[in-house]
Amino acid sequence: MNAIEVPTGNGHSFSENVDRLVDKAMAVLNIDPALAQTIKACQSVLQIRFPVKIHGEVEIFTGWRAIHSEHMLPSKGGIRFATFVNQDEVEALAALMTYKCALADVPFGGAKGGLVIDPTKYEEDDLRKIVSHFTRHMAAKGFIHPATNVPAPDMGAGPREMAWMADAYRHLFPEDINSQACVTGKPVDQGGIEGRTEATGRGVQYALQEFFRHTDDVRKAGLREGGLSQQQIVIQGLGNVGYHAAKFLTEDDRATLVAIVERDGALVNTEGIDVEKVHKHMQVSGGVHGYPDATYVENSAHVLEMDCDILILAAMENQITTGNAERIRARLIVEGANGPITFDAETMLKKQGTVILPDLYINAGGVVVSYFEWTKNLAHMRFGKMGRRFMQARADSAIEILEQAMGDRFPETIKQGVIKEADELNLVRSGLEDTMCEAYQEIRAIWHARDDVPDLRTAAYILAIDRVGHYYTEYAL
Repeated sequence: MNAIEVPTGNGHSFSENVDRLVDKAMAVLNIDPALAQTIKACQSVLQIRFPVKIHGEVEIFTGWRAIHSEHMLPSKGGIRFATFVNQDEVEALAALMTYKCALADVPFGGAKGGLVIDPTKYEEDDLRKIVSHFTRHMAAKGFIHPATNVPAPDMGAGPREMAWMADAYRHLFPEDINSQACVTGKPVDQGGIEGRTEATGRGVQYALQEFFRHTDDVRKAGLREGGLSQQQIVIQGLGNVGYHAAKFLTEDDRATLVAIVERDGALVNTEGIDVEKVHKHMQVSGGVHGYPDATYVENSAHVLEMDCDILILAAMENQITTGNAERIRARLIVEGANGPITFDAETMLKKQGTVILPDLYINAGGVVVSYFEWTKNLAHMRFGKMGRRFMQARADSAIEILEQAMGDRFPETIKQGVIKEADELNLVRSGLEDTMCEAYQEIRAIWHARDDVPDLRTAAYILAIDRVGHYYTEYAL
């Protein structure tokens, strides 16, 4: 079995594994049992079965939209298009979104959706018809709305599908002036925001940069000092998250990518792999097989077990289980995907001394930038528009004053760097970096301060659950 296929979670469902992690953190917090049940409970789940006529034949599609929490509104979470989607997975992912938003201090509740479909099997016009039907059914039940329930892209979906959803919603509610905000992850020219496509991968980069600023954490993981440029990385999954994370870490931070694990096999080159070349190869061939500048390994599951500094899991849940945990030799595991390590496997990894940067924190970049997009849509104005000329004029004036005082002129390259406008992309990246850095500092403060907090995941859940619990005790109970 190749590693990206979805094995079972050692006898526990995905949602059960999430609840076990929550229970572990709640035990440390000593939360009242009634409050604990309130926080954990999935508030509502909509199952939709709807017919669509495709080339004269009627097909029945099944989808879900789960709302885990409305302690903050809107509830937020992506919609996954895949053949293996099921209700348990959707509920588990909705719960993770609640805690993820709380951890990142983003004022959203948690939601998630899924549609059982292989989108590659349909022509574009037919897929648009399916997505539009799904949107209309969700809207009819109040499960998509800019004020209460805002989807985003997930596996199998992207800006195109979000634009279709927004269009379907707008036709249903033409009087809603905030209709663009009914989904995030849209194309930039249709209400999206610069930097959203790369957001989760960029968040992985910012998280790792922040981790390596703390020498004691680096030593605890048994990693070489000297920053990311000294680290060898294996990455599983070269989709949106994995591709951008690998690209930024190798190009900006000069880390060495030694292996890529994909559905059809793996690539290994201890001298380094050019992720951009692999990405282009995959766009043409559909997989990594046949890529010329690395060794191809058919059984990709074995490559997860190769010796490396950092293993980035950016594919699916349940990739490291009790069946392979003892053979994992990475010193630091970074969860770009949701739930890639089962509860019992993590216990085994910790005994080996492996440090794990948890999904709850690592892949929060997407929802952080989705929050920026949502607020931009509600403001009906792009970021930086009002202040851009003013800030540029101030920078010009400051440079002029300094040049007069020095009796000399600044080199043009320095001058351009100073007066560079704070455009939307720069503002998004700045806000995302600040959020990821601050969140890690808060997590590690709990990790280092308490003897009863054994790892970063427990610390992350403690921080998130404490924030959600505070809302319920203060305002809802």
